[in-house]
This record gives sequence, structure tokens and C-alpha cells, in this order.
Amino acid sequence: MSAALAAEKVKIAGDSVLIVVDVQNCFLPGGSLAVKDGDKVVPVINRLAKNFANVVMTQDWHTAGHVSFASSHAGKKPFETVDLAYGKQVLWPDHCVQGSDGASLSKDLSIPHAQLVIRKGFHKDVDSYSAFTEADGKTSTGLAGYLKARKMKRVFVTGLATDFCVAWTATDARKAGFETYVIEDACRGIDTQGSLAKAWKDMAKAGVKKIQSGDVG
Repeated sequence: MSAALAAEKVKIAGDSVLIVVDVQNCFLPGGSLAVKDGDKVVPVINRLAKNFANVVMTQDWHTAGHVSFASSHAGKKPFETVDLAYGKQVLWPDHCVQGSDGASLSKDLSIPHAQLVIRKGFHKDVDSYSAFTEADGKTSTGLAGYLKARKMKRVFVTGLATDFCVAWTATDARKAGFETYVIEDACRGIDTQGSLAKAWKDMAKAGVKKIQSGDVG
């Protein structure tokens, strides 16, 4: 089951916003949590962004010793899971530590007109994949309120990684009442233990539409 396909060109209007998720050095080739071909999203996102008056970017922004790091759990390795107060947590290599070069947005992104960079994952004891809500399912980042205050209705999600931060962002955008699209060729996934197929299935169930960059006009 794939996410619902858009039947025709999707028009970008004044109430449309492009969300660029976590295009940071740690997730790019050579980074501590590199997503395969993660750098390939950059030219696609740069091209798309020229057509959007409204752009929001997100930045994973972890404390040192963050609860989502395998190094914070004795005897645990990256990609194993642990049960935390808010549910099951995948453990990751240390990544996107506040102020580090790895946490910096890719220098190849060219979106000078982006209006907001929203940082997430800065609470030491809670992970945050979604740009809208942290992994406990209740702590808001404030993004939904910001977009609603600016009268945005359509959200287009791009970035890294498809099966984690992109999928959670898109699903939460739907929960917040936005018409939501994920631009597949402007994303790349990690795909650990079938996570990519599951993410697309979950997104489709939530009413997220899967499109390609060529479908946006």
C-alpha cells in the first residue's frame, strides 16, 4: 500500500508552505547518521523552494548525552530499541549535538527566503522526530500555531529521513488539520527493519499524499 497519489499538478498558492526537514551534516554522506544518498535531496529542494513564498526548515538539536543516543544506554548499540516512559525508542549514534558542525544545515542548501528554522529534540529526555510534536505525543513545538497564524493550509514535506522525521512531520501535519503532501524524490530514508514501507503505509492511512517534485506547479 502506497500513499495516495495526487491525480494532477498540485498548485502552490499563498497558503502553501514547504517544510525542509533536517538537511544537516550528520545525516549527509560522511555524517554520524548518514542517510544513503541524502545529499541528492539538496538540488531538488533548492529547485522546489524557488516556487514557494513560504518555507520552514527544521534542525535536529540534541543535548550531549541525549536519551536517544545508544551511547547513553550501557550495553546498547545503535538501531537497537529501548522502552522509555513515552514508548519504544530507536537508539541512534550520537548526532546533531547542539552547536556542533554535524548539527549545521547543509551549506549547499540555497533557501535564503526561509522564514523560520524550528529546532527539535533539545529536551534531553524526549526524542523529537516530528516538526510539530515531540515523541511523547503531547509536547508541542509551536509549529502548528505558527502556520495557522500565518493562514497556511497546505504543507509540502521534504528532507531527511523519509521513514522517521519526514513521516512523523507529515502525519502530525494531518493531525493538525493541514492538507499534506510528501515529495518523495525530495526525501531519502534510513529503512531499518522495514521502517520505510511502514512509514508510507502509516502516512497513507493518515491521508498524506505522496507526490514527486514534477507534480508541483
